[in-house]
Amino acid sequence: MALKILAINPGSTSTKLGIYEDDTPRHVQTLHHSAKKLAEFKRVYEQLEFRREAILGFLTESGMSLSDFDAFCGRGGLLKPIPGGVYAVSSAMKSHLRSAKYGEHASNLGAILADELGKKAGGKPAFIVNPVVVDEMQSLARYSGMPENPRVSIFHALNQKAVAQRYARSINRKYKELNLIVTHMGGGITVGAHHHGRVIDVNNGLAGDGPFSPERSGGVPTLKLIELCYSGFFEPATMKRKAAGKGGLVAYLRTNDAREIEEKIEKGDEKAREVYQAMAYQIAKEIGGMHTVLNCQTDAIILTGGLAHSKMLTDWIDEMVNKLAEIVIYPGEDELLAMVEGTLKAIHGETPIQTY
Repeated sequence: MALKILAINPGSTSTKLGIYEDDTPRHVQTLHHSAKKLAEFKRVYEQLEFRREAILGFLTESGMSLSDFDAFCGRGGLLKPIPGGVYAVSSAMKSHLRSAKYGEHASNLGAILADELGKKAGGKPAFIVNPVVVDEMQSLARYSGMPENPRVSIFHALNQKAVAQRYARSINRKYKELNLIVTHMGGGITVGAHHHGRVIDVNNGLAGDGPFSPERSGGVPTLKLIELCYSGFFEPATMKRKAAGKGGLVAYLRTNDAREIEEKIEKGDEKAREVYQAMAYQIAKEIGGMHTVLNCQTDAIILTGGLAHSKMLTDWIDEMVNKLAEIVIYPGEDELLAMVEGTLKAIHGETPIQTY
């Protein structure tokens, strides 16, 4: 009999829900929350009851009961660095997410919501799968050149691991047998070197490492950045927004919408073409770097995330790196499915359930 799983992915202004029977989606819904309502809460954790009631209301309207589900999985939030895998929601995990010990983000509510709903359902299990803090980096990758500021692992672990495993299945190989470079291209861009099932090096796309992206500046010349910070013209908050939120394509072209940029290019906008191609150039350069991390023995280069829908962008990247390894494209990021796939493997004993 198929297992019924509820996947919960809280975002800044929405909560995405997926009702699955095994890995088949039966109902996927995005519950949108008004910015005015969310502004009433000073901290993310204070939104818990509001979001829980929204989920329960949706289930009631859909004619479903919590007791119908066999398991619950939530989006992993900002936790301490941990190896990849499936984790049972624990008291320590919930404590760190409640207090935002490692950072404040809406995804911190995922594990707590899954656990609360699981308990209401009669003690059903609750899990998280490959949160953004997955850390499997080798020691050499942690050096930055500044001892007080080591490189850290924060990346699109959920989608990167899911598509890597999907590719391995497609060629009848095991993920742990392969060397893969996985490039997640969305609002942020992360490029990971997957060596036999572990991401031994990856750029921290959130903190200004690697290629620039639709909204982030990526790595920039350090001394000039320091000059800007101390110039007196910019507040700290402004500089942070320049690095994440108002950087990259937004800074150059005033939009983060790749479709809008491609329309400009098709109409002959040469600046838009050069900026967009420069982003592809930086992505390809990062892929080349990760190829050396894998001792130039890469089995495949995987392009994924929302921007992987752009043939223009992926063609430019392909032109620069296709001699390194096969290029495989998995457009989009189905985070709900990735969470469910991990949960099913844990329940069926195909992957260990880890303790936080």
